Amino acid sequence: QVQLVESGGGLVQTGASLRLSCAASGRSFNTYIMGWFRQAPGKEREFVAARSYAGTMPMYADSVRGRFTISRDNAKNTVSLQMNNLKPEDTAVYYCAARNVARREYEYWGQGTQVTVSS
Repeated sequence: QVQLVESGGGLVQTGASLRLSCAASGRSFNTYIMGWFRQAPGKEREFVAARSYAGTMPMYADSVRGRFTISRDNAKNTVSLQMNNLKPEDTAVYYCAARNVARREYEYWGQGTQVTVSS
């Protein structure tokens, strides 16, 4: 079992930056791919970014590439999402998620943190 707790959401203006953090506890962090997803009101949850334990080839959604950066601190079992140049369309509840490297679906989810970007 893996427990995930997000923090760092808030209300910002267009163009501002925010950093989300996710603390993971439980089973071996090094066997999990960590990701960030988001869900805006009335929309389906969508992938934002993901990073493996080794940190190679981080993946990003086209909508955030170049503005968001996912990073991991494997010693502290944390994963972060640095969000720059935020836009109103980035407004959503952001979720941290984890999946074993052998699985295709994310198994564990945090409770979510709200990010609101005002125009």
